[in-house]
This record gives sequence, C-alpha cells and structure tokens, in this order.
Amino acid sequence: MATQPTKNKPMYYVWHHFVLLPALFIVTLYSIRRYTTVAGDDTEISRLWFTLMALAVVSLGVLLMLRQHYALMLQDRIIRLEVRQQYFEATGQSLRPLESQLQLSQILALRFAGNAELPDLVQAAIREKLSSKDIQARIQDFHFDHMRV
Repeated sequence: MATQPTKNKPMYYVWHHFVLLPALFIVTLYSIRRYTTVAGDDTEISRLWFTLMALAVVSLGVLLMLRQHYALMLQDRIIRLEVRQQYFEATGQSLRPLESQLQLSQILALRFAGNAELPDLVQAAIREKLSSKDIQARIQDFHFDHMRV
C-alpha cells in the first residue's frame, strides 16, 4: 500500500534523486579529476577526458535546470486552475471560453486580482490586449503570491 505524502515528508523520485543525479555527479567529478591529471598534454586521451568532462558538466547542468523548469510549468498549470476557479466564483461562468484569447503572462498577472475586479480585468485584458504589467497596474485589491518558486 502506498503511503500518502505529508506536509513534512519530502517526495523523492528514485530514478532522478538516487540513480541518475548521483551517477552523473560521480562521472562529472571523476572526469574532472582525470582531465586535470592529463591537462596540457596534446594527446588523444587528454582530448577524450576533456570531452567526457564537458559532456558530464553540461548534462549535470541540464538535469538540474530541467528540475526547475518542471516546477515552473507545474506552477503555471496550478495558477491557471486558480484563476479559473476564482473567475467561476466571481461570475458563476467558466473562464475556458475566454482563455484562448489570453496569453499565459496575462493569466499569471490576473491571479493577483481580487474577486470583485477579476471579471472586468479579464474583459479589459482581452479587449485592450493589456500586457501583464498593465494588468497589474490596474489591480486595486492586490493579492500577493509569496509561494512562487
């Protein structure tokens, strides 16, 4: 039986956290160490270790950046759902028919608006093609989002 995640218990993805990331970290450190012993030599082995080191460093950087990218994509999806729910609570209508006329940056800016002003801001954003900064400037009842990564 799977255990439910709790607020204080972190979630791990075994392949990422305990296999791929440590293995790539070890390969990166080992290739750097090996390259430093042959650095300056104009030999095939020196070029091989440099290539392996460069690939390992770039791969490690990409792997770490992907983790952040996935978190931001998930947050964007959650914010979209929050704005849909907030719009429905304010108007009793779905935001989905209007979403195709809004850019993600506009939806992200609309999340700061209170329920009373959200419907008018959505219409203004569509009609006037407001930028996210323009939308935020028009918000009177600003609700800050301190939980964004």
